[in-house]
Amino acid sequence: MGESFGRWELGDDKAMLDLVTSANIACGFHAGDPSTIARTARWSVERRVRIGAQVAYRDLAGFGRRFVDASKTELTDDIVYQIGGLQALAGAAGGRVTYVKPHGALYNTAVHHEEHAQAVVDAIISVDPGLALLGLPGSRLLALGEQQGLRVVREAFADRGYTPKATLVSRKEPGAVLHDPAEVAARVLRMVTDGHVEAVDGSVVSVDVDSVCVHGDSPAAIEMARAVRELLTSEGVDLEAFT
Repeated sequence: MGESFGRWELGDDKAMLDLVTSANIACGFHAGDPSTIARTARWSVERRVRIGAQVAYRDLAGFGRRFVDASKTELTDDIVYQIGGLQALAGAAGGRVTYVKPHGALYNTAVHHEEHAQAVVDAIISVDPGLALLGLPGSRLLALGEQQGLRVVREAFADRGYTPKATLVSRKEPGAVLHDPAEVAARVLRMVTDGHVEAVDGSVVSVDVDSVCVHGDSPAAIEMARAVRELLTSEGVDLEAFT
């Protein structure tokens, strides 16, 4: 959410916010400008959608999808800055930030990179240890967060391919991004009710799910989110915000 920049628009945030319970709002380092972020926060508050800070590497040109070899101190400061900026804009809209989720390359790097995972955890604790941490099950990020007292929330992805190790397929590889709403909804239902998902090689891997992500920049994002919501609801799954 909030990934448009000036006159350049990305995603239909208003429509998506009618379907979701939580919104990962860009904080300006990979996407978003202050007015776009503020507008997205206002729309979230109006719909009682929880606001999360989607923090990223300082990589506006690469949309935060490239690794940045920052020091732990520099990355921690960057993340504190991003959370603080969104807190101010959310507060001005009558809302508040309730959780943090890394974006793109930072998300994937924090699965295994000790220093960068610790930088995310340190930043959250220094700003507000009451903020929840959203991340990939089995990652160093969630392990470190849990060890240091943060509430961790395990995330699954509706529209991304999984490797046999239950990590996300690189966007440079075939099968990384899914587009068919019916297929996506069926996969999510299986993840939520059975705890399994089919990997790109056809194997079946286990996933722990507290929250399901749909990327707002996908061409069929609204259709996928609607299909997921309708199928889960029809199968008796209650949808609530995790914070």
